[in-house]
Amino acid sequence: MERLLKALRSPGGRRAVECTAPTQMTVHVEDEGDKAGEISVENDNTYNLTTKAGRLDRWLDKVVEFSGSEPMFLTIIIALLAWAFLGIRFGQLTQWKVAISDAQAILNMVFDAFLMRQQLNSYDSLIEVSACLRSRTTSNKRMLRSLIESGKYEKVNPMQFHELEQTEFASELPVESLLGRISTAFSTFLGHIATVVAFWVCIFIWIGFGQYCGWSDTWQLYINSATSALMVLMLAFLANIRERHSKYTTKCLESIYEVDAALELRLRTASGDTIENAPVHIPVPERSRIQRAIDYYADLVGTLLGIVILVFALIVWVAIGPALSFNSNWWLLIGTYAGLIGMNDGFVLRNVHNVLHGYEDAQFVQVTYDDMDMLAVIGVTQLNEERVAADSLTYRISVKMGDFCSHELTVVLGAIVILGLVIGASAMEWSVTGQLLCNVPPSIIESFFTMILITGHNIGDAKRRVDLHNIYLRRLKSITYVNTLAKPEKQERLLRPHDHTELMEVKIDSL
Repeated sequence: MERLLKALRSPGGRRAVECTAPTQMTVHVEDEGDKAGEISVENDNTYNLTTKAGRLDRWLDKVVEFSGSEPMFLTIIIALLAWAFLGIRFGQLTQWKVAISDAQAILNMVFDAFLMRQQLNSYDSLIEVSACLRSRTTSNKRMLRSLIESGKYEKVNPMQFHELEQTEFASELPVESLLGRISTAFSTFLGHIATVVAFWVCIFIWIGFGQYCGWSDTWQLYINSATSALMVLMLAFLANIRERHSKYTTKCLESIYEVDAALELRLRTASGDTIENAPVHIPVPERSRIQRAIDYYADLVGTLLGIVILVFALIVWVAIGPALSFNSNWWLLIGTYAGLIGMNDGFVLRNVHNVLHGYEDAQFVQVTYDDMDMLAVIGVTQLNEERVAADSLTYRISVKMGDFCSHELTVVLGAIVILGLVIGASAMEWSVTGQLLCNVPPSIIESFFTMILITGHNIGDAKRRVDLHNIYLRRLKSITYVNTLAKPEKQERLLRPHDHTELMEVKIDSL
């Protein structure tokens, strides 16, 4: 019983993270030739994705990875085009509109589950990365202080530190492919505030035609089909760009870890330090009870339990088909279920995305603080670094709108709206009109929240890329500083600090 209760309480529990960077060891080789000295042996200097222990977790991650692949995205595009062209022939049939709406609602619910798991996996990975980087930085700071105090190294002028150049490692992080840049540009378009405004303009135009169409079921089905198709496109696209972003981030981290490990090894060679890297502990973030409940639901969705329940609902739905003579009311039932659940998933997705990105931002800020503490040891107190410009009107509006839509109370309000829709449909005895009441508003609201989710992804992606860029350049400059001091004839170029440089703002069109 105790194990059962523990298993029931485990979803939503954000775990504390403790990570230790692999210590770069040196070994002294005695040789009569030129090879005598310190060399590295069996050092781990590459970023490796954490392998999950559970076979089911690994299998689910493979499924989620495939959901964001190019073949899957292309399949969705072809299916939507086929639906559009077949609609020329069958578009006037009510069963056609309802069947398409059902299929789209089910697909949306499936992609919601995949996106949730993508988000949770990304958070776990980046939190461990921040802890690992801080672990090695602590050792590097200790060794630099020792070398400065011993007189073996000298402090450096911040301006000249900025101008240090090296040829051992790539000067920049890997460049995204052409297809990746096109996807980023399209993502910027979909998540732009102007696109969101245009969406609502179209909705109000549709409402304006309501009286002309007699507020009919057909009038409602048109917008339901359109918004559902839009959601399928956006959710499939979001899964694709998130998978692309994850792979690009992995490439960047591989470059960062390579330089980071090389810096530690050179400092150990120069200082003779053999103290292993210390672990860094990141505690569980504080959350309210409401947020804890939201995270509980998010974890259930992220384990794809919602899809299992959906499959069970599909079986029940098919089983009751003969009793309802497979009429329009029966066709709408599964779409109603998936639509209401999908609407709630949309609220939760936006909340979890914003909250987890907030946790990640806090940890990467701490990485920056630790890096600057290390550089202060050698006299560098400020650097020319990129940062996301947050002064544009569209950026500020997007952030405010995203914060409002992702607030925990907004998720509660969404649940209340769903309850109201269910009560309204029950009052109409779950007729076709009553079920459309549970299909159309959720479809419109979820489409809007998907756009806001893309906007949030764009902002978060821009921040993270700038973070990785700055982390990489700090380590490039640091290892160049160490290499320069290893050559006595170049030490006169390193002066003591006497000036400061200002942060250079680089505008990134993340919207």
